Amino acid sequence: MVFLKKKRRVPGEREQKKFLSWKLFFRISIVVVGIVFVSIIGVFAYIAKDLPSAGSVTDRFIAESTKIYDRTGTHLLYDVHGEEKRTVIAFSDMPDVAKYATISLEDQDFYSHYGIKLSSILRAVFKDIVSFGVSQGGSTITQQFVKNSLLSNEKTLTRKVKEVILSFEMEAKFSKDEILAMYLNEIPYGSNAYGIEAAAQTFFGKPAKELTLDEAALIAALPQATAYYSPYGSHRDALVARKNYALRQMAKLGYITDDQANDAINTDTLSKIQTQKNIIAAPHFVMYIKDYLQQKYGDAAVEQGGYKVITTLDWDKQQAAEKAVVDGAEKNKKWNAANAALVAIDPKTGQILAMVGSKDYFGAVEPAGCIAGKSCTFEPNINIAVTDQQPGSSFKPYVYLTGFTKGYLPETMLYDVDTEFSTVEGENYKPQNYSGTFNGPVQVKKALGGSLNIPAVKMLYLVGVNDAIDMAKKLGITGLDNKNDYGLSLVLGGGDVKLLDHVSAYATLATGGIRHNKTAILKIEDSKGQTMEEYKQDAGERVVDEKYVAMLDSILSNNENRAWVFGENSPLRFDTRQVVAKTGTTNGFRDGWTMGYTPSLAVGVWAGNNDNSSMVTGSDGVNVAAPIWREFLDTVLTNYPTEEFPKYNPDDEIGDGDGKTDKPMLNGELEQKENLKVCAIPGNKGDYCIANKYCPDGKSEKKDFLNIHSILYYVNRDDPRGDIPEHPEDDSQYKNWEEGVKKWYKDNKQKGKITDAPPEDECSENDFKKYQPDVSLSLPSSVSTGSVTLKAKVDAPYGVKTITFYVDGDQACSGDSESCSYDVPDSKSGSSITVKVKVVDDNGNTSSDQESVSVDS
Repeated sequence: MVFLKKKRRVPGEREQKKFLSWKLFFRISIVVVGIVFVSIIGVFAYIAKDLPSAGSVTDRFIAESTKIYDRTGTHLLYDVHGEEKRTVIAFSDMPDVAKYATISLEDQDFYSHYGIKLSSILRAVFKDIVSFGVSQGGSTITQQFVKNSLLSNEKTLTRKVKEVILSFEMEAKFSKDEILAMYLNEIPYGSNAYGIEAAAQTFFGKPAKELTLDEAALIAALPQATAYYSPYGSHRDALVARKNYALRQMAKLGYITDDQANDAINTDTLSKIQTQKNIIAAPHFVMYIKDYLQQKYGDAAVEQGGYKVITTLDWDKQQAAEKAVVDGAEKNKKWNAANAALVAIDPKTGQILAMVGSKDYFGAVEPAGCIAGKSCTFEPNINIAVTDQQPGSSFKPYVYLTGFTKGYLPETMLYDVDTEFSTVEGENYKPQNYSGTFNGPVQVKKALGGSLNIPAVKMLYLVGVNDAIDMAKKLGITGLDNKNDYGLSLVLGGGDVKLLDHVSAYATLATGGIRHNKTAILKIEDSKGQTMEEYKQDAGERVVDEKYVAMLDSILSNNENRAWVFGENSPLRFDTRQVVAKTGTTNGFRDGWTMGYTPSLAVGVWAGNNDNSSMVTGSDGVNVAAPIWREFLDTVLTNYPTEEFPKYNPDDEIGDGDGKTDKPMLNGELEQKENLKVCAIPGNKGDYCIANKYCPDGKSEKKDFLNIHSILYYVNRDDPRGDIPEHPEDDSQYKNWEEGVKKWYKDNKQKGKITDAPPEDECSENDFKKYQPDVSLSLPSSVSTGSVTLKAKVDAPYGVKTITFYVDGDQACSGDSESCSYDVPDSKSGSSITVKVKVVDDNGNTSSDQESVSVDS
């Protein structure tokens, strides 16, 4: 059998041409695709050559804001930032609700794609073609992070290519959790908040890890359009709608249940948003800290360095201080006082515990409620705590303390009398007391407790202006540098001080004279947790011996020393613990102060007006500042143990022996002139002259009187416990001080208020001549025979000894009566009789009168 081979069909020419065409097209297509692919690779390679490495994202500088905290490190006071407020936190500190809310809104396939979603990119490209532009849609979380951290925001195809390339690199180098963590630390949320931590603090005042479901959903809604969705803007309804959408998406994806979503949807999250006022707590204190940081580290470092600053502020005390100031300032409207400030310091460390620089940092410049027709300016941002103000009498303790170190005592006697002081400038200075009255001799403890001005000026003269300033500066007062600018008015507040310094100086007194420099910082860490500076407790510096401060404490913590001026029940009175208190008021009632301390807390309050305008008359420190001071102390002292100050024992200073003094005026006694021979001047009980020949016989007597002299008669002011000066008149103030003392005694002696002032003059003839007895007859012009009554009128300042009547030279009757019965004989009828009366006083002086009387016939 023969198998014939089948003849193969040969294609026709047309078919051959068609085949060749397709073959050519395929080859050309391959070449074109290859060229395109190579071109794309080339373009990508060209673009990629200048791209930053995805790995460099962890090495780049990220601006972080500086956080200022209270002393516990848990209460954020303020976030100091430049254009970006950011705090980088670990992924573990980011709550799951924030992660899931972000994924649900921004990139639901985040954990399944490789950095990009091709479908989203193609959709975006289609939109670009239709709109003839470059849109920004279709970005994954990875792409968004790359755009914000490594690229610019320009809308070009080149940047989009860069974004895709870097997204692939990011996915290859980092895990999904790492990328999400970087994204949540980087993304802007509006209001200068960058990153989830800054957003949580800005909008809800809490760390991100404490965010609730509804709060996390609202924050996740912000990045799409931070200005439009701002909770402080006008599209709050749209923000709530987007928050609710996020919650429904979370439930749809299984991150939360429907019930959880509905509960969060029904929560009024906007009501929990911090007001912009609450973004800064303790504002004046925070700005004080910020100034310190910027001066030491520079603006850029503070705004971008991510420092963590733990301050000394006690948040509970700060809140109590703010409340006391607000309450007091409201009540002070009746005094025409628009503002107040308070500072509290721990004396044992120098740490600032509370600082309120005004009644309302965020308040209006012109407050309502001031008295009509009165200036009452209020500038809220000015921190009164660190501005210069006149301290009034609250400066006096520094002066008296200086006196104690020189040898004066709380018992030392000073004269509160009208006194003119000569000055270096040649102009006389004549201070007045607040009451306008004078109290004569007063002990220092009463003079300081009652805040008398004249004794205080005398003490300043005794210790010297320069030494008083040195003492104030040692205690903690800054300023007062040019000592020649200050005179005797310094003790009444004639030199400016800062409330913060003033409290710091009083804090030194609270420790018994050990100074701890004021501080507001406990610790500063950089963004890596490295300590930059840290408070170290030290023993402090003793600047004055404790025994002298104990003298001061004994005066200002004893209500008896002030009650005679301020009343028994002023706000300065404490019955259950020892508290030092001192008020101050400046001329014209421009400033009111109350300063004080316990062994563990020093507090000062200022009240007044920012423009230095006057309050109403009577707006002294005890009225406008003390109530604020007392409210704060009543609140915070409940957490302090009852403590006592070091004891002062006068017996350690007064008497005979080494280091003691027996000078009467230093010891609180007035010297006596003993056994002074005097003569009582008749007609003025208690008035005497120094006995001499004009004093009637037997009328002189020896009595004890005060030896009236100012303290300059007994002490050399440079060495008060030294010898009594031989020539006290050499002191420039001696003459005026002596005149003031003598005038006070003379005035009060004339008013009958004192009887122990010694006579200044010897007796004179006139002292007694005007006190001679006087007698005059009082008779009718005629009498009848028989019984008649003879009468006389007697004035005898020394007293009547005898009154004797005579008729025609014969004694008719004698005794102490001003009348006498006499029988006119019949033989005198038709004639006359001569009547005479003679009086002898108890001092032997005599006087007489004589008349003739007709006798009827």
